[in-house]
Amino acid sequence: MAKASVLSWEKKKVGDVELPDEVFGQKVRKDILHTVVKWQLNARRAGTHMTKTKGLVSGGGKKPFKQKGTGQARQGSSRSILMPGGGTAFGPQPRSYSFALPKQIRRAGLKSALSYLVAEGKFFVVEDMKSGDGKTKELASRLKDFGIKKAVLVDVAEDKVFKRAARNLPDYRYLAVEGLNVFDLLKYDHAVVTKSCVEKIAARCI
Repeated sequence: MAKASVLSWEKKKVGDVELPDEVFGQKVRKDILHTVVKWQLNARRAGTHMTKTKGLVSGGGKKPFKQKGTGQARQGSSRSILMPGGGTAFGPQPRSYSFALPKQIRRAGLKSALSYLVAEGKFFVVEDMKSGDGKTKELASRLKDFGIKKAVLVDVAEDKVFKRAARNLPDYRYLAVEGLNVFDLLKYDHAVVTKSCVEKIAARCI
């Protein structure tokens, strides 16, 4: 079982915490990471795209021109897909892009993402995640001094004051343990978690 240093926001060591190998020391599976990210992004898609078929285009009913004598191909409706302003054949229709993914694969993806960050030295544990005044400027300065340009910030539960301070920082994402996900871990490429939520993260992944 590996150990990680618990740091203050001044990046000084103030203790240690154990990182279970079952969660933080797994082999990085790129195939599983790809599948989980695809599953997350597909679930976000609105799927509201749509084109009108000939049955939905307004107008029609009237034959556009007589059957014979024009030299053109015969047409029975101005809503035909062959006519300008007519319907579309086989166009996109509203649909859901989401698909089911077993819990086992989701957990494996989260373990793989966490293990990758630990192996790359991009996983940090801090004492706590508190903001005295909820000001973005103060938190931005603290994170700059900590030396991380992009990161997911994870706490046991959402702190409203800290969340207010973090929401205007585009390069940081503040989450409770329940919201921790593979896409954000890979996108922000660093994770800063509180000491108290390490055990809760492990419990969620096992």
